[in-house]
Amino acid sequence: MKEYILDLHIHSKYSRACSSRLELPLIAETCKIRGIDIVATGDFTHPRWFSHMKEQLLEVGDGLYGVKNLSTKFLIATEVACIKKHKGKTRRIHLLLFAPTLGVAEKFNNVLSQRGFNIRSDGRPILGITSKDLLSLMLETDERMVVIPAHAWTPWFGIFGSKGGYDSLDDAFEELSSYVRAIETGLSSDPLMNWYISALDDITLISNSDAHSPQKLGREANVMQFSESHMSYDEIMRVIQKKDKENFLYTIEFYPEEGKYHNDGHRDCKFSCSAIETKNKYKGICPVCKRSLTIGVDYRVHELADRSVEDVQKIRDTQIPYKSLVPLPEIIGDSIGKGVATKSVQHIYEMMIEHIGSEFFILLHADLKQVEDVAGQVIADALDRVRRGDIFIRPGYDGEFGVVKVFPEDSDIRPGQIGFDIETQL
Repeated sequence: MKEYILDLHIHSKYSRACSSRLELPLIAETCKIRGIDIVATGDFTHPRWFSHMKEQLLEVGDGLYGVKNLSTKFLIATEVACIKKHKGKTRRIHLLLFAPTLGVAEKFNNVLSQRGFNIRSDGRPILGITSKDLLSLMLETDERMVVIPAHAWTPWFGIFGSKGGYDSLDDAFEELSSYVRAIETGLSSDPLMNWYISALDDITLISNSDAHSPQKLGREANVMQFSESHMSYDEIMRVIQKKDKENFLYTIEFYPEEGKYHNDGHRDCKFSCSAIETKNKYKGICPVCKRSLTIGVDYRVHELADRSVEDVQKIRDTQIPYKSLVPLPEIIGDSIGKGVATKSVQHIYEMMIEHIGSEFFILLHADLKQVEDVAGQVIADALDRVRRGDIFIRPGYDGEFGVVKVFPEDSDIRPGQIGFDIETQL
C-alpha cells in the first residue's frame, strides 16, 4: 500500500476571479512540487475547458488521467452553483460533482445544455435547479457520478450556510440523501468542529484547496492509501462514500480561523466578533453600520451542535483524523520577515524543494535537522512550532481571510489551537 495526497476541488482559468495560469500542464507541474498525487480537473462543465481536457488528458487508469510526461493524476470533477427556491427559501448551494470518465462528463454536459442551462458563462456555472434535482440528473446520466457539498459551512453558498443553507442533508436531498455520503468542510471549519454534530457521524469529511491560482493548490487535502493496482476512480469514491478509515488516513487542514468566513462581522466596517459576542453582546447587529452581521461558520456550527466536549472525546477515535498545517511559503515568510510573494521567500522555497523534497514532505515528514542544514535554524524552529500547533491567529470574517503567524507581531493576534469553544452555548 502507498500513501497518496489528493486535492479534489480546484478551478480553471475559466472560473471567475481565477488565475489565467490555471491550465492542466502547469497544474500538474505545481502538484509535483507540492507533493499532490491526484488532483481534480475542475470546471468540466465549461466547453472551452472541457476541450482543453480532451486535448491534454490521457487515460492512465480506470477513471484517472494524466498529462504527457508528468506524474500527476487527474480525477474528472467540477463545482456548480445551484440557486433555486426550495421549501420556502431561496437556496444558494455549491456542489462538487465527480464523473468516472471523460465520456460520462461529456454526456452530463449535454444533459445540462439540452435543459437550457448556461454552462458557457463561467467555469463554475449557476444552475437554476435544486441540489436534489441536480443529483437526480446525475444518477440518470450515470449512477457512478458522485455529489459532495462544497465548503459546507460558508454563509453564502454552503449546504449548512447561514444565508441560504439547510439544517441537514435530509432537508436538502430528501429521499436521495442516502447518495450523499460526504461533505467538504471548507477552509473555515475543520473536522473537530463537525464532530459536534451527531448527524454527521456517518458522513465522510473531506478537505480540498478550492484553488483559484496555482499557488493555492493543496492548501487543504486528503491522504489515502491504495495499492497501485487498485487505485481508480471507483476505489477513491468507495473510500470516501464508505468512510473507509483503514484507507482514508487523514485530512490536511488550514487552521479554520484562517478561513475567510470563520468569525462573524462586516468587512466594509472592518469589524469582526466571535459567535458568543454576536449572540450576547451585539444581538446580531453590526455596531458600526447597524445592519445585520454576516454570520460566520463558527456561529452556524454552534447553532447545529448537539454534543459536549466530553461527548466529542468519546467518539474522536471513531473518526478520520486530521493534521493542521501552515503553507511552507507562509512559514518561510514569517521566519524572515518577508511577504510570501517576495523573491527572498521564493528562493528559499525552491532551495528547500530541491534539496529536501516536495512541500508536503517537508511539512509532514522532513527531519528538522535537515531543514536546519538547508534553510537555517529559524525556519526549522518555525516548522517545529507549526507541527506542534504553537502558532498565533487573527480569525477571518465576512470574506476577509484570517492571519496565521508563527511569530506574533500584533497585539490582536492570539495564541492558536485553542479548540472549538462549545462550552459557552449560544
